[in-house]
Amino acid sequence: METRVSFHLLLRTNESDVIERMLKMRYTELDEAKTVLTKEASAIQEASNNLLPDAFKSALDILYKDSGKIIITGIGKSGYVGQKMAAMMCSTGSPAAFLHPSEAVHGDLGIHQTGDPVIFLSNSGATPELIYLEPVFRSRGAKIIGILGKTNSPLAEKVDVFLNATVKEEADHLGIVPTASFAAASALGDALGSALMKRRGFDRNEYAKTHPAGQLGRNLILRVQDVFHSKEKVACLEESALIKDAVLEMSKYPLGAACVVKDQSLQGILTDGDLRRALQTTDNLNQLKVVDIMSRNPQTVRSDQHLGIALELMEKRTPSPISVLPVLCPNTENFSGLIRLHDILTG
Repeated sequence: METRVSFHLLLRTNESDVIERMLKMRYTELDEAKTVLTKEASAIQEASNNLLPDAFKSALDILYKDSGKIIITGIGKSGYVGQKMAAMMCSTGSPAAFLHPSEAVHGDLGIHQTGDPVIFLSNSGATPELIYLEPVFRSRGAKIIGILGKTNSPLAEKVDVFLNATVKEEADHLGIVPTASFAAASALGDALGSALMKRRGFDRNEYAKTHPAGQLGRNLILRVQDVFHSKEKVACLEESALIKDAVLEMSKYPLGAACVVKDQSLQGILTDGDLRRALQTTDNLNQLKVVDIMSRNPQTVRSDQHLGIALELMEKRTPSPISVLPVLCPNTENFSGLIRLHDILTG
C-alpha cells in the first residue's frame, strides 16, 4: 500500500515538474520574442539617429534620375534586403533591379548601363565580391551609395555616400544572426524609397498604375460605371407598389435592394434590411406599401466617380455602413443603376 501511494506521489510530482518547466519555457520564449522585437526597433531608431542630413540628401541626388535605373547589390542576407528594396522602389516610381554580385561577373553585369547609380549592401563593409565590383562600376560611370554596418571598413572608404547601418548587437540570443542589422538596412532602404517618392511627387494615382490588380488599383483606376448594375438589371418600383410586389421584384433581381423611381428620378431605396425590420413591427406586410418603409434621400454616387469614392461612401456612412448605393447619371442626376460593396471588392 505504501509503495502504491509513493508511486502515485512520484507521478504527481513529475507531472508538476513537467508543467512547471513547460510554463517556464513558454514565458522564456515569449520574453525572447519580445526582446528580439525591442532590439530590432532599437536598431532602426539607431539608424535614424545616425542618418546625416547631408549624406542622405547626396544619396537622393544620386538616385533621383529621369532615366535609367538603380542597381542594388549585396550577398547573403544583404542580398535579400536588396531584393526587397528593389521591389519597393520599382513599385513607387524609381525603376530598380537587384544584381547578385557573383552573377554580375559572369554576364549579369549587362543589366547595368552607363551612369546607373548603384547601392552596395554589406553589414561587414568588407564583402569581397563588392570590393571587386567597385572599380568595375566606376569604369561604367556609376556613383555608389553604401548602406553599411561598419563605419571603418574598406567599402566605407570607397563609396560616394555612406549611410550608417551600424547596430550595437544582433537581436537573437546568440547575437550572431542577421536580425537587427537586417532590420536597420531594410529600414534605410524604405527611407530612401519613401523620400524618392516624395521628391518625384509620386501619389496614390501613380501607385495604382503599378498595382492595377490590387484593391487600391481598382479603387483609383476603375469607375462606378465599369462595374455597376444598370437600371435594366435592378429591381425598380413605384412608391405605390405593394410590399408583396417589391419582394417578387427583388427576388427577380437579387441585388439586396430595390430602387424607388418616378420619371427617371430616384425617390428612395428599399433594402433587404428594411423588409426584415418591417417584419418586426407589423403582422401583415400586405397592408404596407413601398412608400411606408422605404428610405428617402438615400446616399448616392455618380457613375463617373471612382470605385474608391463609392467604397468610402459605403464604409463611412452614418449612423452605420451600407452595402449598396444607387447610381446617378453625372449630367442629368437621373437614376442609372445600383452598385454593391461586392462589386467593388470583387476583382
